Amino acid sequence: MNQHTAGRSGAVWALVITSVASFMAALDNLVVTTALPSIRESLGGELTELEWTVNAYTLTFAVLLMFGAALGDRFGRRRLFLAGLTVFTGASAAAALSSGINELIAFRAVQGVGAAIMMPLTLTLLTAAVPAARRGMALGIFSAVTGLAVASGPLIGGSLTEHLSWQWIFWLNVPVGLVLLPLARLRLAESYAPNARLDLVGTLLVSGGLFGIVYGLVNANADGWASPTVLTGLIAGTALIGGFIHHGFHAKNPMLPMRLFRNRGFFGINMAGLLMFLGMFGSIFLLSQYFQGVLGYSPSEAGLRMLPWTGMPMLVAPIAGYLSDRFGGRPVVVTGLALQAAGLALFAMIIAPDVPYTTQLPALMIGGIGMALYFAPAASLVMSSVRPAEQGIASGANNSLREVGGALGVAVLGSVFSAQGGYGSAESFTDGTVPAVWIGAGVVALAALAALLIPGRRTAPAPGADPMTGAEPAEGLAPVAA
Repeated sequence: MNQHTAGRSGAVWALVITSVASFMAALDNLVVTTALPSIRESLGGELTELEWTVNAYTLTFAVLLMFGAALGDRFGRRRLFLAGLTVFTGASAAAALSSGINELIAFRAVQGVGAAIMMPLTLTLLTAAVPAARRGMALGIFSAVTGLAVASGPLIGGSLTEHLSWQWIFWLNVPVGLVLLPLARLRLAESYAPNARLDLVGTLLVSGGLFGIVYGLVNANADGWASPTVLTGLIAGTALIGGFIHHGFHAKNPMLPMRLFRNRGFFGINMAGLLMFLGMFGSIFLLSQYFQGVLGYSPSEAGLRMLPWTGMPMLVAPIAGYLSDRFGGRPVVVTGLALQAAGLALFAMIIAPDVPYTTQLPALMIGGIGMALYFAPAASLVMSSVRPAEQGIASGANNSLREVGGALGVAVLGSVFSAQGGYGSAESFTDGTVPAVWIGAGVVALAALAALLIPGRRTAPAPGADPMTGAEPAEGLAPVAA
């Protein structure tokens, strides 16, 4: 086999392995949502416990992503990818065997630890394996697969829950993980980042800060906004996040250098990701339960009826990739977020205890097209805004901020839901869901405004600019190697 063929084979294997691993980790964000009514029936638990079933994963995922990326940079990306995949696969089996809601929440948190080590390294390993000329296409495929996982979570979760049991949403990961482990060991090349250092102080600050804020939001309605535990969580969490930002500006080697956010492209795509996931995750958390608890669909019926939304990324992703090549990433991402906001707003307008499916369809389709347009160019926009040695940090930061948005979305929109309604009746559930989804739509609209900060494509790309997006490297940073 000549060198060119070997290189192409390595790139293809890297794309397959990293995309499947990313699909698994991203799927577990939302695969649990359509299973929530069955989990509630099987293990018990109120709204607070159901929120933690989702957030135990998203929160550990979010706060450890950047640390996971740094571990890979320092000790070897393939080595840590394998370690993360092993933890994720083992925790999936343990979650499936859980006999109580608190046990399930604990293993969901361990799953998040494995995903946090594995997920940021997928993008870095892929970028290292694919030549610069084909990197845009590879990152587009990778992003579309990840987006599809997020979108199809409710369908896969619903089908497994109804036809097998809710435990199978976790058992599914085990054989996939066992196949990926030897493939990754044999087919992925090891890589390191020069002078990578671990930032334990930053990790502790951001972990404590985000846990405090999410804990306060999730427990606010049950314990009362003025309760000592809620106030302590919110105030201490906010102070720790402030400390993390200060640390990012002034520490010698912080896990997230705040100077990266001085680059408009990096700031814009990351703020858009955080806000989009906040609005979308929070809405899906409630809507997947609305489909079953209010409209009376079975888990798989709920997943199937969301297919015009969840299936759109498969149809639209190639078109989104072409549009991104043709016009640059910014207009595609902005249009996608605007359509996603419009879809959620339409849904908020029609939510009722007896709304027919034909009335829901336009909102689902518009939201699905928007999601596909957002996901396809996102990874390339992130990776093109930093130098190669910082792509691990950039990848971790981008994924982390999305997960932070998801955890905050479930907490914030869940808080709105429980303040305005509850599980008592179809009318009560509807009363809580309507204002929550309106807020979700508004937050995604803000994400579209944030994406406008991404620099537009120039007629002739600037020296060192990414050929796919036209985005320039961050100020003072070296361009991505061609």
